[in-house]
Amino acid sequence: MRRCFVCEADTLAPTTRRIRYPDGSRRDFPRVCASCGVLSETDADGAACRDHLARALAGDTFHLAADAPYGLDLYTLRTAATRFGRGVRGLDATDGEALRHPHAERAAQGELFALATAPTRPVSLGLLCRRADLDGVRARLPKHAAWTLDVAILVDGPEDTPQAIAVAGFPPGAVRVAARSLGADFAGQRNALQDLARGPWMLQLDADEDLAAATGEGLAALAAMGEASGAVSIGLPRRNRVDGILSDVYPDVQYRLNHATVRFQGRVHERPDLGGDWRRSFIALHGAIEHRLSRAHVEARSRRYEAMDPGRGRLQEEAALLRPYRP
Repeated sequence: MRRCFVCEADTLAPTTRRIRYPDGSRRDFPRVCASCGVLSETDADGAACRDHLARALAGDTFHLAADAPYGLDLYTLRTAATRFGRGVRGLDATDGEALRHPHAERAAQGELFALATAPTRPVSLGLLCRRADLDGVRARLPKHAAWTLDVAILVDGPEDTPQAIAVAGFPPGAVRVAARSLGADFAGQRNALQDLARGPWMLQLDADEDLAAATGEGLAALAAMGEASGAVSIGLPRRNRVDGILSDVYPDVQYRLNHATVRFQGRVHERPDLGGDWRRSFIALHGAIEHRLSRAHVEARSRRYEAMDPGRGRLQEEAALLRPYRP
């Protein structure tokens, strides 16, 4: 098993973590996914683990079985459940603490529910683009009317206040276009876009990114689940396709679904500023951001980012992005 059977990251690593079960027994696991936190045996079969987990998540409650071929706490269970369209709530106050203090030894347990029928919170859609990309961004908007009633587009250019534009499927005034100079500061641009959100949460995308409508429809329930557990930032996998070929850089989690109060930091490769407390975030696996790239763009972007913020351009990422996906 090269990739994690839960999140598909190729970040399996040795660990000394263990799981403690309700009867007091403990079990040591030799491997952990550094991305989602699931534990496994060295010779675990990924398909068998995934099938076992799917069955365990099909009911109304989840209790990690002592003989399960994997181990996980409630924090990781919350992420794992989203892969199957499910959400998780703690069964008692102790479980609430487990969500805020991962990764504890306590075996996961929780109440399960379908994301499709769960409580929701409004989510705005925010889009960053250049003036030349605006028509293409606008053309892709109608499908998003299925899950949001608020769209803000921020164009890189001379500052201009938000102006409403008509887009099929959206009520008048729902889609607005504003402009602000990027100024070699991606975090500053994202923060300006955050400020345009009318809803309590915003999903941000770039001009070369897109999202299936079905994935968008699950965001409002994820936002509500996040709020209930004190989370303010939710990461989604991103599929990088270079000239149409899926890159080996996957899941390439992007923390783009954020409470509107969240600020970004970093001139390049910007990320939400959670005050050093990553526990206020989690990964959702119900869908992925689609990222369209050209080889020429990949070959140039790291050097461009390095020039914008020396030492943070991730020059080594170029080779990984150009390598085709390996299961």
